[in-house]
Amino acid sequence: MTEVHPTSIVDAKARLAPDVKVGPYCVVGPDAVLGDGVVLHSHVVIEGRTSIGAGTQVFPFATIGHAPQDLKYKGEPSRLEIGSNNLIREHVTMNPGTEGGGMVTSIGNNCAFLAGSHVGHDSIVGDHVVFSNNVMLAGHCKIGDYVIFGGGAALHQFGRVGKHAFIGGMSAVENDVIPYGLVVGNRAVLMGLNLIGLKRRGFSRDRIHAMRDAYGVLFAEDGTLRDRLERVADRFADEPEVMEIVEFIRAESDRAICMPRHDRAA
Repeated sequence: MTEVHPTSIVDAKARLAPDVKVGPYCVVGPDAVLGDGVVLHSHVVIEGRTSIGAGTQVFPFATIGHAPQDLKYKGEPSRLEIGSNNLIREHVTMNPGTEGGGMVTSIGNNCAFLAGSHVGHDSIVGDHVVFSNNVMLAGHCKIGDYVIFGGGAALHQFGRVGKHAFIGGMSAVENDVIPYGLVVGNRAVLMGLNLIGLKRRGFSRDRIHAMRDAYGVLFAEDGTLRDRLERVADRFADEPEVMEIVEFIRAESDRAICMPRHDRAA
């Protein structure tokens, strides 16, 4: 049975599934859709054309679905779609899409957005993603599955982060991060592969060795990136994780690829 605290304001047009719990002092707008078992703990605002999937919990002072922070936004009927079993902690903000970006911001399933983190308009976030405290995701970004952002990290608008990547805390990321990569710094540089994450998620020793070998060829100092990319594609054609990296780099993007600094030791 749906429970709504008497101090909360839930618009009569909002659609609340069974077992939704709305705690004290929440505001839910007319176009909101809350799935089974969604919990708004207290002081939560859900506005706009926002849908929240089953089992998601939203903590105090989160503001979800308000107009995007884009000066070009003119009130178009864009959406924010949040998947199931997400954890949205205190003071998180998430904005819907815009006409210039496809009209939708999308969040996957089983993600954790810790206190003070932000998802900008028209961004696409995959499944099992973790935003630590105060992570800032600008508009039009694309985040793959199982990505982890350390606290205070920021990603430039139109940036891409491939699946299983790790973004170090306080990093300012202005370029695309390859799948399985690890980046750190201001401005962030590629430090290698996310080996700890790969081991934790059960990647075999052989698969990790193949990725490390490919990484060594791809980011060597000789020749051009394009030439090295083709060598990797030919040599590792039977390695699916390596080919994901190859296809990520080949894809069109507004940003360059985040590269290692070969003078790092100096």
